[in-house]
Amino acid sequence: MFQRFVERRAEEALADTPVVLIVGPRRAGKTTLVRKMGETGWTYSTLDDQTVLEAAQSDPAGFIRGLDRAIIDEIQRAPNLLLAIKKTVDEDYRPGRFLLTGSANVLTLPRVADSLAGRMETIRMLPLARAEIDSRAPTFLERLFEGNLESQSAAIVGDELVQLALRGGFPEAISRDSERRRQDWARAYLTSILTRDLRDIAEVEKLTELPKFVRLLAEHSGQLVNYSQLASGINVNHRTGQRYVGLLEQVFLIATLQPWFTNALKRIVKTPKLHFLDSGLLAAARGLTFDRIKADRGAFGALLESFVFSEVLKLMTASDLRLTPHHFRDRDMREVDIVLERDDGMIAAIEVKASATVKASDFSGLRALAEACGDRFAFGVVLYDSTDVVPFGDRLAAAPLSCLWA
Repeated sequence: MFQRFVERRAEEALADTPVVLIVGPRRAGKTTLVRKMGETGWTYSTLDDQTVLEAAQSDPAGFIRGLDRAIIDEIQRAPNLLLAIKKTVDEDYRPGRFLLTGSANVLTLPRVADSLAGRMETIRMLPLARAEIDSRAPTFLERLFEGNLESQSAAIVGDELVQLALRGGFPEAISRDSERRRQDWARAYLTSILTRDLRDIAEVEKLTELPKFVRLLAEHSGQLVNYSQLASGINVNHRTGQRYVGLLEQVFLIATLQPWFTNALKRIVKTPKLHFLDSGLLAAARGLTFDRIKADRGAFGALLESFVFSEVLKLMTASDLRLTPHHFRDRDMREVDIVLERDDGMIAAIEVKASATVKASDFSGLRALAEACGDRFAFGVVLYDSTDVVPFGDRLAAAPLSCLWA
């Protein structure tokens, strides 16, 4: 069993907060984690059990009555339970009363968003990070802000790096030996998300068009979001396309990365960027295999960028740093893949490059960002497919992608 980054945070939250909600994609390991945490003294219920779900939906207050130190799995299937939990917590505010999981972001659902404000802490849990698989305590984010990245003599490079990105982080997928079996699992997972999980949270018209829409999103992963273009691909309007993107965000299939901007710069693009939250699912949706990437290395760049973006989000759950991720692009097409803003305003930035060589021109976006930030700019790095850290001027360096989990 893997030691998950979010376990420490969840235990800390339960010590001083009545309700803790762990949210993230289905099959990411949430149930395994909460059952481990609740081995002694907790009652466990899952709303994936039809009988339990019927009881929760028909009488939410009765279902919650008398429960204490209770784990409720897949809470999004009966969101009215949250209103009943609010009532019992208001009557008895002791910490550590409820540990919940959700495979959809229930806080975006009507009537739920404000019901547990101040009473519940929400923790996001994504599929396995590489550092979790390797049982390592990651220090990448701290080292990045310090400008103290190190060369990696045992770095994962070349074909092995391609295979790592293709594999993704879902425990059941990475446990399968062959690429074909991993992609079979990913395709079945996508079908389940589109036919079942979305129905838990919304009425979706043109449900049969969603697989095609997801393939379109996969082709645009790592690019700026163009809702009109995406919507036209399945003959719906701009607003419906935007709604579909929002729903797929709610079930943690994709994420939109907001732009970083400052009033000091007038020529900044203020459009969000789209990413799949698991590179293995992205590969399956795009039909990318190891042989296809070997034949066309150009297809690897977007996959690798989404892999790195997801790894950074996972590292954020393990770090005590309070960071907000963005991307950066100006009107001169200078861009930075990931911009991390610390709560004190300091900025560190990451550009992802699928090549084993780095040129000075690869730092043009980082230099533009550094100039815009001034003294707030801590450090910028180009992560690349090699083993050595190479300085490229003041507060800039190229570094191995393996720094992410070293």
